[in-house]
Amino acid sequence: MSHRRLLSLAVAIAAGVSLSRCTADGTAPAAPSFSAVAGAETSYLILGKANRLPADFATRVSEAGGTVTATIAEIGVATATSSSPAFRTKASAILGVQAVAPDQMIRWIDPSERVIAAGDVTDEGLSAQGIGDDETFFGGLQWSMRAIHAPEAWALGARGTGVRVAVIDGGMNNLHIDLNGSVDVARSRSFVSGFAFNQDVGGPGAFSHATHVAGIIAAQDDGVGTIGVAPGATIIAVKALHGGTGSFAAVIQGIVYAATPIAQGGAGANVINMSLGAGFDLQGPGAAHLANALSRATTYAYQQGTTVIAAAGNGAADLDHTNNLIFIPAQSAHVIAVSATGPVGFATGANNADTPASYTNFGSSAISFAAPGGNDEFLPLTQVCSRPRFPSGSVTTNCFVFDFVISPGTLGNTGGYFFAEGTSMAAPHVAGVAALIIEKNGGSLPPAQVEAALRASADDLGKPGNDPFYGGGRVNALR
Repeated sequence: MSHRRLLSLAVAIAAGVSLSRCTADGTAPAAPSFSAVAGAETSYLILGKANRLPADFATRVSEAGGTVTATIAEIGVATATSSSPAFRTKASAILGVQAVAPDQMIRWIDPSERVIAAGDVTDEGLSAQGIGDDETFFGGLQWSMRAIHAPEAWALGARGTGVRVAVIDGGMNNLHIDLNGSVDVARSRSFVSGFAFNQDVGGPGAFSHATHVAGIIAAQDDGVGTIGVAPGATIIAVKALHGGTGSFAAVIQGIVYAATPIAQGGAGANVINMSLGAGFDLQGPGAAHLANALSRATTYAYQQGTTVIAAAGNGAADLDHTNNLIFIPAQSAHVIAVSATGPVGFATGANNADTPASYTNFGSSAISFAAPGGNDEFLPLTQVCSRPRFPSGSVTTNCFVFDFVISPGTLGNTGGYFFAEGTSMAAPHVAGVAALIIEKNGGSLPPAQVEAALRASADDLGKPGNDPFYGGGRVNALR
């Protein structure tokens, strides 16, 4: 049974635009064999009781046949490696240890090897003239900003200035023309060994999921390209994935680092965006312990005053009726889970952008809010449309592509843009609105109050009250 579909559709914006789909089958990861083999190095997550690691922990792990590789003392979690088949049993017996589970390398996001790179866009002949002037370039294609009433919010001075948003994802292009100067390079971090925060697979022009997400949140109002929901916000790039794949340990370390105050060596994020996710059967070997460790991290962020937002997943799954399946981090503790909406036929005049996306996960118990993520239901797939690109030219491609979300997206060059769809695109819209709310409230606001403000201002769609597809409603930046 397919529980999720991490669907990413990207389109290069260049002369002779072409389309490339990048999909995964969406099934929950098969339960791996956790039987350790003598001589093979295995990585483990070790959870201490009461969110604390035992005294003399490294010595006890060594006596059990392992080596501590990292400690996350804030949540009582550590990572260790061992080649001993008996390590898990011995480490589980350490006084003060609650659980030991082999770490997993998970494909949290579809890889981008089949995505065609966009062409460069420069600012020649363009100049910034005021909030929202990016309408003169690709802004006419940004139906998603209009859907959440962002232009009206910008007109009232909302920018998200001073708010820090951490994007936990793959490598991000901090030099993209719409992000250059908005990324806190000094506090951006990589938790993937051997790679910097701005590195990932592919050469110049390769699609960067992290850059696309960051652009939706905070692409600058610079007279070029697109504009983000909170164009004045500061982005912190936290690399936990490489080629869309990463370990639980890296994601957990990224969350804790992002939420830790700057004075304590962290990134000091007000908001964390995680446009990533995977479905797990909690009855699988070690899965419940890994989910527990992740929830410890998101709870820590909540306690630090950081609002955590995650994509709800693209498997068209009813999360109210999935038995032992959990989709994380969307269903981790204290996380705002975001479903996706989109138009059907924007290029041909459709102006309703609130149709639930064909792929979005749903469920009254799981979805917090809805936001634009793009849709792929417009038919026929072969029909071609053109939309103007100002001050001159046009974008011509298959009509349904215009129902996706446009944003910066290249890894190695400075001006590439892509269309993409998914709850990965919906979550950063909510992160951007959260940044506007925090700015409006003096630059700091507890997560519970941020969520309450999102709920009070959202447009109540679907059935009155909490809705399986829209949760508490589709977010509204103006309100």
